[in-house]
Amino acid sequence: MKDPLFDPIKINQLELKNRIYLPAMHLGMANNYEVTDQIVEFYAERARGGVAMICVGYATVDELSGNTTNIGAHSDEFIPGLARLADAIKDNGARSCAQINHAGRYNFSFFLNGKQPVAPSAVASRMTGETPKALEKKEILQIINNFAMAALRVKKAGFDAVEVLSGTGYLISEFLSPLTNQRTDEYGGSLENRMRFGLEVMGAIRKQVGAEFPLIVRMNGNDFMPGGQGRDELREYAKALAEQAGVDALCINVGWHEARVPQITAAVPRGAFAYLSRGIKEVVNVPVIASHRINDPDTARELISDGMCDMVAMGRSLIADPYLPEKAREGREEEIVHCIACAQGCFDNLFKLKHVECLCNPRAGHECEGACELARTPKKVMIIGGGAAGMSAAIAAADRGHQVSLYEKNAELGGQLHLAGSPPGREEFIELAYDLETQVFYRDIDIHFDTIVDADVIDNEKPDHIILATGALPMTPPIPGVELPHVVQAWDVLADRVYTGNRVAIVGGGAVGVETALLLAEKGTLSADVLKFLFVNRAETPEVLYEMATRGTKEITVIEMIDKIGKDFGKTTRWGMLQDVKRYGVESKVTAKALEINPYGIKIETGDGIEEIPADTVVLAVGSRPVNDLQELIKSKNIPCDMIGDAQKIGMAFDAVHQGYRAGRGI
Repeated sequence: MKDPLFDPIKINQLELKNRIYLPAMHLGMANNYEVTDQIVEFYAERARGGVAMICVGYATVDELSGNTTNIGAHSDEFIPGLARLADAIKDNGARSCAQINHAGRYNFSFFLNGKQPVAPSAVASRMTGETPKALEKKEILQIINNFAMAALRVKKAGFDAVEVLSGTGYLISEFLSPLTNQRTDEYGGSLENRMRFGLEVMGAIRKQVGAEFPLIVRMNGNDFMPGGQGRDELREYAKALAEQAGVDALCINVGWHEARVPQITAAVPRGAFAYLSRGIKEVVNVPVIASHRINDPDTARELISDGMCDMVAMGRSLIADPYLPEKAREGREEEIVHCIACAQGCFDNLFKLKHVECLCNPRAGHECEGACELARTPKKVMIIGGGAAGMSAAIAAADRGHQVSLYEKNAELGGQLHLAGSPPGREEFIELAYDLETQVFYRDIDIHFDTIVDADVIDNEKPDHIILATGALPMTPPIPGVELPHVVQAWDVLADRVYTGNRVAIVGGGAVGVETALLLAEKGTLSADVLKFLFVNRAETPEVLYEMATRGTKEITVIEMIDKIGKDFGKTTRWGMLQDVKRYGVESKVTAKALEINPYGIKIETGDGIEEIPADTVVLAVGSRPVNDLQELIKSKNIPCDMIGDAQKIGMAFDAVHQGYRAGRGI
């Protein structure tokens, strides 16, 4: 049977070998606009993995359009670096494309040596906190020309196509949206006028690159901005791009960076926004590419075969596993390591001005360091602990050619990943547990379940090297009454090992406390299936259904000592989690100290004095402590040992996977 995912397709005259497109993603790897070895190797690896086309960037069109960590396309001096990148992609089997863009009001004066960002109108950005300079007519015409010349440089560098970013809140979409375009000249007012800048950009590019050079536009299907643009106007814009501007394909994304609808986090269902690409596909006659949260071949196939799109954009999916396309083509899909939409290594890194990495793939962003090479002298390696850190270490050590044995005290691998995947919208963490487990099983690793390691086990194993990855256990705070029967640990709630009453007080407002609160807040709400059934049959009004989908049967209060909750979430995830806390009616008490637990609730002290919160169940989420009891025993046996993950220091899953990889590779 023909696989729709591997059916060739043409964009203009360019034939692509399959329907998988790697969209442009800011990597933070350029050096003063120059293409680096790190960028070249990152994309070469993904080209080897079987993707049809790779789009790099975005690349700048002038000095106000980005910053020095972007790839440069605003000067001829950058053409050699662009050519090197295009060649690396094509030489390794993929078609090459470069995205060009102007950030508009989304740029920071900090990155522009104090210069003011520009936009169609002087409307402040909530993301940057800055007000841009309104562009004059002559400046608009210059930027249009800058786009065209940047596209020509892309072509001269040897790329197979050029893409223009016309969404996400950047300059072209700022002209399109009535929210940011308050002009009264021919570039503002009516939809026809607001589309003018984008259409003129595409027309100028077409004149420079010629009729047969593929021109792709990445645009919003909905900007999700109050007062902005919904589906109807953007469908009209898509029609104009295809019919008036000669655009050859449309890649559909969603939302602006300021939008309050989650777009890339694990809470977004797989393929959720394909309805937008479908809506645009219905009104244009060029290939349409769906985007966002398409992280597995089955979802991709379904979207294509159901007519929702012609191609799929898989960005972070190919950061997590560059060889996803080839594994799917060869029928090895069980070996794919899926992106779990945690954003810990990709988007969160960019906020820290670091280059892109990946929780699921410790090699991402480090391709220049090469893969694990076989060790000159294979050793017998014993790994104690089968969580994220231990499995990552086992995989890397096995790839080095060592004889690896993995000991786990429980009946399954994965450790705290199973807890992390318990709250609503976080299920992808369990997918990572299974993916790592599969990687372990596909290697020659001796696995011992239900085994408590002691001196006898170590003596029988006779290892040359030990990696201690025994994880952590939850802490119990010294609060009077903590021993009462209605006091439970958050880990037990997440693992569904205990029941909770209708009134729940959670001590600790970090990530675990918030996730536990959201898990409990969904108790008694409508499931997705029931919600759809009631909605389709018009059994209740949308307002009632919303209420029933967000109001459960429990009263939940989170108690936190510092002045905010969720402090240890990554920036990409935190705002969405806190939005849900408010939406689901979870109450929070910050700068609050737990004084005493009694049979009826918990007594706390805040700046307003002492109060008692009634609670049928008190949940402890006050952190965890490393478990490394075997350290001294191993030391006494003079066996070389690495301690990783939470056993060394409490951290995030990202830290565990990367430490495990480095430890296994380092033996």
